[in-house]
Amino acid sequence: MMAFKWDREPRRMTHVPVMLNEVLDAIGGPRAGIVVDATFGGGGYSRAFLEAGAKVIAFDRDPEAERRALTLACAFPTQFSFQRGRFSEIARRLRAMGAPAPHAMVFDIGVSSFQIDEAERGFSFQADGPLDMRMGRGGPSAADAVNHLSEADLADLFYHYGEERNARRIAKTIVAARALAPIATTLQLAQVIESVQPRKAIGPHPATRCFQALRIFVNQELDELGAGLAAAEAMLAPGGVLIVVSFHSLEDRMVKQFLADAEGRSNSVSRHVPTIGPAAAPIFVGGRSAIAPSPAEIAANPRARSAKMRVAERTQAPARLHSAPKPEGPALDLLRRRA
Repeated sequence: MMAFKWDREPRRMTHVPVMLNEVLDAIGGPRAGIVVDATFGGGGYSRAFLEAGAKVIAFDRDPEAERRALTLACAFPTQFSFQRGRFSEIARRLRAMGAPAPHAMVFDIGVSSFQIDEAERGFSFQADGPLDMRMGRGGPSAADAVNHLSEADLADLFYHYGEERNARRIAKTIVAARALAPIATTLQLAQVIESVQPRKAIGPHPATRCFQALRIFVNQELDELGAGLAAAEAMLAPGGVLIVVSFHSLEDRMVKQFLADAEGRSNSVSRHVPTIGPAAAPIFVGGRSAIAPSPAEIAANPRARSAKMRVAERTQAPARLHSAPKPEGPALDLLRRRA
């Protein structure tokens, strides 16, 4: 296992990488090994890996992340490369590059601070902006979903992806509101949801779960996560480490189930990670227990409070065959035709 050296003093940056010290502690392999940063975002993880002496191949679907990556490309021209793409493209891109098997693959799942804080991206109801939520800028937007999906599809979306108990009432209210005028902005949608379940003095905003559900749906996040986990299984070197930092229960349950299946502890395969055939021998070991951020980190960065990290080591067992993720179904097909 590699003993990375890094500066643990806090850096001044807009985006604070969650559980950075824990991620660095978990990484193993030779100092000259390759780390795949599958969610470049603000580049906090990548910079720490580079300063520790690793070579980094970073991925992100967001064109804004690609522009931010130029700084690291100039500072570490022989150590760093950036690929704009989704999780489902990682394995193909690494093979096309002729890259050696990575010694670590790191996934920081969800939306970055840059995306949340930019009102024009439409990820948050903290400020008014267009109801967009597209990480890659292309395809159907959240506004397309809100204004064109059926009441039943909206209710299913909010219930399954947002775990929203009032999903049916909210969907019915949205359909009634959009019949009067299209719902085009984040605050418009938040106000419609507040009319169903008013805001309380404490606790999360009543629109939080529905916004999460729309973001996951628009960006096909669960299918993409499944493809990313399959890429880690296919591409990691023996002894390499898979690290996943997630921020809500849907993601963490999916990662936990994937690792249980890969270790032979379960035979319940998620539809987002379709697999042909069971593992003949454990493919990953570890990941049974999630690691939480420290109280000090939560106090310094409240956005870290819901984070969970799972770490698993790749064995020498051959990878299973994974088929491509299934599309999200007729609802997404409808929106694609409209986009």
